[in-house]
Amino acid sequence: MSPFVQLLASAVALMMAMGIGRFALTPQLPRLIAEGQFDLTAGGLVAAANYLGYFLGAVDAMFARQPRQVRLRLQGGLWLCVLLTLASWAADGFWSHLLLRFGTGVASAWVLVMIASLSQQLASAHGRQRLGALVFAGPGVGIAVTGLLALAAHLLGLDSAALWLVYGVAALVMLLAVLPWLPRALEPVTLPLGSDPGPNNGIGRLGLVYALYGIGYILPATFLSQMASQQFHGQWLADLFWPTFGLASALGVMIVSLRRPGRTSTWLSITLWLQGLGVLACLLGGGVGLALGVLLCGGPFLACMQLVMQRSRELAFHATQRNAGMLTACFALGQLSGPLLAALSSHFSGGLQPALVLAAIGMGLAGMLAGGFSGPPTCASLRQAG
Repeated sequence: MSPFVQLLASAVALMMAMGIGRFALTPQLPRLIAEGQFDLTAGGLVAAANYLGYFLGAVDAMFARQPRQVRLRLQGGLWLCVLLTLASWAADGFWSHLLLRFGTGVASAWVLVMIASLSQQLASAHGRQRLGALVFAGPGVGIAVTGLLALAAHLLGLDSAALWLVYGVAALVMLLAVLPWLPRALEPVTLPLGSDPGPNNGIGRLGLVYALYGIGYILPATFLSQMASQQFHGQWLADLFWPTFGLASALGVMIVSLRRPGRTSTWLSITLWLQGLGVLACLLGGGVGLALGVLLCGGPFLACMQLVMQRSRELAFHATQRNAGMLTACFALGQLSGPLLAALSSHFSGGLQPALVLAAIGMGLAGMLAGGFSGPPTCASLRQAG
């Protein structure tokens, strides 16, 4: 099977599982609040349930070593994303949405960890690293699709239940289209004695960077549509911000994939600092502030994910799946903190401003930590450069 076809299928799988299964709550949030299903504080808790599920799914994915275990989680996660999105059509109120978002969090983490590991191994084996990097543009395209569907639903006067059904059908079509073409899990590689990279290879520090990134990005990513809806008083223009965020994310991946090999840490720092500026831009208020937030947060969003996974491969080439699971778990812990921080901020101050300030500080700190990676090139980095 052509590696190009398998990598394209991987991108579409992430487009569905992340763009729809994971992030569909963001464009739905203004509708759910307007329909009285819950308020902004409760919306933050529903989002937190999604990220708790994402954390647990990522931790579980770390221990999937055998091909059967990998295949079960990948296909199970894909089908759960579809079925739980369809089931959201019948959800009404806080608890039903919380449970469904928790389930999609687990499922989307399974898909992300498995696809990130399998696709990057495939790309490396066939010398198609740049094409493999573009797999991470899939969630950005998926976000754009969910945003455009939300805009169409707004113009047609559809409620949140009808939009969940539209999302579910779109997810089913994507899954059926790519299921036969996804990369296959191989037997785990047995390393020679003494070749283990060891515990002090920088992965723990990279996990801390990724956790801080999770706290910082998740506030605009979760509440951007709601902030835009408040700014434009529910007009259709507010629905343009989320698909623009997705398109900017996909474009950011494409730009970073064109870079020369090496200096991954420097590029990672730059993406983190740009996102920190984007979070601060959201504090400016008005359409200009939100537009800057979309571009500065959205553009580096998935590029940062791509760079973190690339850096983990440079640090420990033979532990791709284990480290992808560990890093995704760190990311999920950060994301879990973000909505809880937003709920506290909304409860005590009546807005998201204090939470956004703390998120921007976290992004700045993460950029400093990411830029501190040093050391001689590893065998993995030399192989990537070649």
